[in-house]
Amino acid sequence: MIVAELLRQTKKTLFSFELLPPLKGKNIREIYDAVNPLMEFDPSYINVTYHREEVVYKKRPDGFLEERTIRKRPGTVGISAAIMHKYNVEVVPHIICSGFNRQETEDALIDLNFLGIHNILVLRGDPDKTLKTFIPAEGGHRYASELIEQVNNLNQGRYLDEDLADPTPTKFSIGIAGYPEKHPESPNFDTDIKILKNKIASGGEYIVTQMFYDNRHYFSFVEKCRNEGIDVPIIPGIKPISMKSHINLLPRSFYIDIPVELSSEIDKCRNNNEASEAGVEWAIMQAKELKEAGVPSIHFYTMGRSANIFKIASEVY
Repeated sequence: MIVAELLRQTKKTLFSFELLPPLKGKNIREIYDAVNPLMEFDPSYINVTYHREEVVYKKRPDGFLEERTIRKRPGTVGISAAIMHKYNVEVVPHIICSGFNRQETEDALIDLNFLGIHNILVLRGDPDKTLKTFIPAEGGHRYASELIEQVNNLNQGRYLDEDLADPTPTKFSIGIAGYPEKHPESPNFDTDIKILKNKIASGGEYIVTQMFYDNRHYFSFVEKCRNEGIDVPIIPGIKPISMKSHINLLPRSFYIDIPVELSSEIDKCRNNNEASEAGVEWAIMQAKELKEAGVPSIHFYTMGRSANIFKIASEVY
C-alpha cells in the first residue's frame, strides 16, 4: 500500500522504523536480526537508508597516503526488496542527491520500480565529510526539490533518454524530511518552512522529522507548518539515547538540543547500559505523549539495533 494513503487513512498511531544497511562485507542476517523482534508490533513500513561514497586515506608501504573512494554501506535496493518479500511489509528506501548523478538516480529508481517498491523518501543527504558545504555530484542535484522533480518526471513517463519509445510511467509516492529545530543550513525558521513548503508543492506527500528530544519542538513545528498551509501528515522521528557520549555527539552531529532533564539523567549514569535504560525511559515518555496527541505514526531510528526500540514499543503499543 502507498504509505501516504496509509497515513491519511489511519485512525490509530502507526509504528515504523528505519534501518541502516550493514557495513560492506557483512551479511543480511544483521538486518533480519534487527527486524525480527520488531515484527511483533506490526510495522506499517520500514525505511532503509542510502549512503554516499566516502573518501578514505590508506597508508602505502612506501609511507605515502593513497586516496580511495569507497561506499561503506551499499545494498539499499537489495535490502529493501529482501525485507519486503521476507516480511510482506511496505519498505521505504531513501533516495539522496548526495554523491549521485541523475543517471545513477534514474537507474536506482528503475530497479525499485521493477521490484514493486513504490514508496521512497527523498533527501538531499549529507555533504562530503571533507567539505564544509554541500556540493552535488557532477550531473547531480543540489536540492531535494530537484530530485523530487526527477521522480515526478518518471511518474509521468519522462526519462533522461528522450528518445525512448513509449516509456512506462513509474508510480512512486514521495516522503520528505522536516526539521523541528530548523535545518542547520537554513538562516532562519521562516526560510526553512518556505523550503519545506516548496518540497510539498513539488510532490512531497508526507514529512518525517529529524530526531528531537523535546516534544514541544515537534508540536511547534506542526503548528508552523499548518499555519503556512502545509496539510500533509507529519511523522515524528524518535531516536533513544543509547550511550553516554550521545549527549555531546548528537547535538554536534544533528544540531539538536538535549533537554536539561535528560542530560542530567544521562550524567548520573555510570556506564552505557545505564545510559541506554535512561534513554529508553525518556523515549517511552515522548512516544506516549505523541500517541496521546494522535500523531499518525511514530518513526524510530534504530541505527541497526532494535533491543531498545523493542522495549519502547512494548510500553507504547
